[in-house]
Amino acid sequence: MKRLMIHLLVSISVISMVATSCIDKTDVEVEEYLDVNANNISGKWELAEWNGSALTAGTYVFMEIVRNDRTFTLYQNLDSFNDVPHVVTGSYFIETDPELGAIIRGSYDHDSGDWAHRYIIRDLTRESMIWVAKDNPEFVQKFVRVESIPVE
Repeated sequence: MKRLMIHLLVSISVISMVATSCIDKTDVEVEEYLDVNANNISGKWELAEWNGSALTAGTYVFMEIVRNDRTFTLYQNLDSFNDVPHVVTGSYFIETDPELGAIIRGSYDHDSGDWAHRYIIRDLTRESMIWVAKDNPEFVQKFVRVESIPVE
């Protein structure tokens, strides 16, 4: 009887392993992380979360990153009237730190100076990316890719 139980348990284990290995895995989406470079971050982005929270209703930050000349344009209303975007342009630079990974920094046009932070870019996919301030890991921004910038 003991042998029969062992054979039965082994048979059930083998059948369950075969059954789970035959499941169609094409329905499971695997997040593909991209290398952080000018090509992969170029495009139009919207700030979706700031420190884990969505932006206040009616506020926005959009960013267009241009690969060829390493420039950016920000459209935001955080410090302007809600229906009038504040447009800021400048250039950006990407460097790689062996421990931290890709770090982006930038400077604004028109004598506005450098960005307040350098950002470690994490979890870059085709649809989103996370920026973490190098000097303050609690300052986190999540950007999502958009087709167009509605306030241009």
